[in-house]
Amino acid sequence: MQKVRWGVLGTARIATVKVIPAMQRGRFSEIVGIASRDRAKATAAARALGIPKAYGSYEEMLADPEIEAIYNPLPNHLHVPWSVRAAEAGKHVLCEKPIAMNAPEVLDLIAARERTGVVMGEAFMVRSHPQWLRVVELARSDAIGELRAVLCSYGYFKLEADNIRNVREYGGGGLMDIGCYPVNISRMVFGEEPRRVSASIVRDARFGGIDRTTTAILEYPSGHCLFTCGTQVVNNQSVQILGTKGRITLDIPFNALPNEISRIRIDDGSDLEGRGVKVEEIAPCDQYTLQGDLFSRAVRENGEPPVPLEDALRNMAVIDAVFRSGETGNWETPSWPARAQSGPVHPR
Repeated sequence: MQKVRWGVLGTARIATVKVIPAMQRGRFSEIVGIASRDRAKATAAARALGIPKAYGSYEEMLADPEIEAIYNPLPNHLHVPWSVRAAEAGKHVLCEKPIAMNAPEVLDLIAARERTGVVMGEAFMVRSHPQWLRVVELARSDAIGELRAVLCSYGYFKLEADNIRNVREYGGGGLMDIGCYPVNISRMVFGEEPRRVSASIVRDARFGGIDRTTTAILEYPSGHCLFTCGTQVVNNQSVQILGTKGRITLDIPFNALPNEISRIRIDDGSDLEGRGVKVEEIAPCDQYTLQGDLFSRAVRENGEPPVPLEDALRNMAVIDAVFRSGETGNWETPSWPARAQSGPVHPR
């Protein structure tokens, strides 16, 4: 299969440090261009990463007929406008998470996809990692009995005022940046959608009122997800999946190291000292490489991307409900746009 020729919008760190090098190792993906509003930045990134083309504007790259697909790692508030422009230029689009600022914006992406016929999806790389595919398999088997709860914590400490994560109008704050992960993986593991949510949010007036700490309960038909995310806490990430007969934990749930073995621990709960723990090892792999190649195959085979827009829409609707609950102090029901009722609920 011929490799898909990719261009990258911007020189964001996630792109230059993680995603581009990973996709360059892919079987079906080729990075041929990178764009910046500052041509010098694009040229420097292209030279450092061995990318053939550098563009001094996003428009210039979108006009290049050699580019087939776009990876969009721009700040959150630019995800939808530039993804729509890319689609209208005939480019397939893989857009970073969260894919939009709210659920109605995702409807704009769906409309652009249907108008242009391109492949478009959300870059939730964890959905492509074998450790999560195995966790879903275990959780839906009898390995831990009936699934009851998913408990997550995710956070880091960042006080730089000019960092996009601390700029509210850019879609900054803990829930959008990292709280989207517990929402997504709990939906994936339960194979259901939350019926209602409750949240408590602590905001930081120094940064326009971004949420520095968000704690939420997502009530599923089969159980609960409880998570806390924060931008002013010690670096941490953890997931526990609790069933009636056991629990599952992952050593590094979200940022699995590409050159290291990933470990899934299944505990039958027979004692608190860990004698009932079985460990499954997943061979080293790069979830960004896998994500890029799965998307490229979807382009070549006219298939579905790893995380289609219908799933992104549902995820965003839950995030919107968490924000509403944080304001009202009440349980809130996710508002499912009509388009969220169609398409595969949990494609992977």
